[in-house]
Amino acid sequence: MRNPRDFFKPLAIGAPDPVREIPFPPSRMIHFLDFSNEKMVAKVPDIAPTVDILLGNLEDAVPVDRKEAARAGLVKVGRDIEFGDTQLWTRINALESPWVLDDLTTLVGEIGHKLDVVMVPKVEGPWDIHYVDRLLAQLEAKAGLDRPILVHAILETSQGVANLEEIAAASPRIQGMSFGPADLAASRRMKTTRVGGGHPGYQTIADPDPENPDAPRASYQQDPWHYSIARMVDACTAVGALPFYGPYGDIRDLEGCETQFRAAFLLGCVGAWSLHPAQIAIAKKVFSPDPDEVRFAKKVIEAIPDGRGVHMIDGKMQDDATWKQCRVMVDLAEMLARKDPELAEAYELEPAGT
Repeated sequence: MRNPRDFFKPLAIGAPDPVREIPFPPSRMIHFLDFSNEKMVAKVPDIAPTVDILLGNLEDAVPVDRKEAARAGLVKVGRDIEFGDTQLWTRINALESPWVLDDLTTLVGEIGHKLDVVMVPKVEGPWDIHYVDRLLAQLEAKAGLDRPILVHAILETSQGVANLEEIAAASPRIQGMSFGPADLAASRRMKTTRVGGGHPGYQTIADPDPENPDAPRASYQQDPWHYSIARMVDACTAVGALPFYGPYGDIRDLEGCETQFRAAFLLGCVGAWSLHPAQIAIAKKVFSPDPDEVRFAKKVIEAIPDGRGVHMIDGKMQDDATWKQCRVMVDLAEMLARKDPELAEAYELEPAGT
């Protein structure tokens, strides 16, 4: 076991010091783009200001014959475009792939100063994070970077989910985790071909009516991902990292996407992946607190500045626990208001620069 006193020392001579607290800028959506597609590259200046995180994808959905082009396209985007307060991420190829070493050496060497986070797919245990952690430190030292690139783990296998607490605590670089339902479903041998969301076969059903046993029985569809997402949220928040829901594959089902995103938001996720421009607006809507809830939360905080005691506000009991809930809501609203003037107006908060 590594000495705890060494946990915040660089893993390579000349590498930047590890971060002691994970930054939490607006992170409502991680928008995926394939930069081997020149049309997508051309759209980056228009798309980047509309999203919180822009991710150059190198792994799944990028064909083998376009892997190097996707990497080169990401380098070009990183060199040529200023992103303002939009974060630039990448999802590298899987650690067992023949492309991952070139992904990391090229990107850190060429655009490491622009790259905020490296997303690592199919993480199965802390050993995967330890490998990336040391390699990034060596590459950062070689490139002369003055800040560390953070690491985001994707939970896509049953072993990864079984080890998620150890993964979350594996390195100070752990920025957060995303939930990958499609690969995880295959790993678990789940009987579904859907990418995220519920399934009509996963439901509860009411008991038969004793007086009319042949009558239709009430039922509702359940969320097969609820338990695992909740565990991911706990593992991340325990170490100060950020949990994200992953992809919702049915691009046309906007209502289903919003429902899945909202369930993740209520459980504690800070954002989700967007695979299509239509999902950007959904993530922005869902992962921004409702203005009515923000107004009530502000009312509670104003009435109980120190969070102590028991109070009745609008007929609802408020105490230190509900005060903390309100503080979470208002802190998020204030952060988003600094980025989004429309939300600042809706929340009745001052936008940045005023």
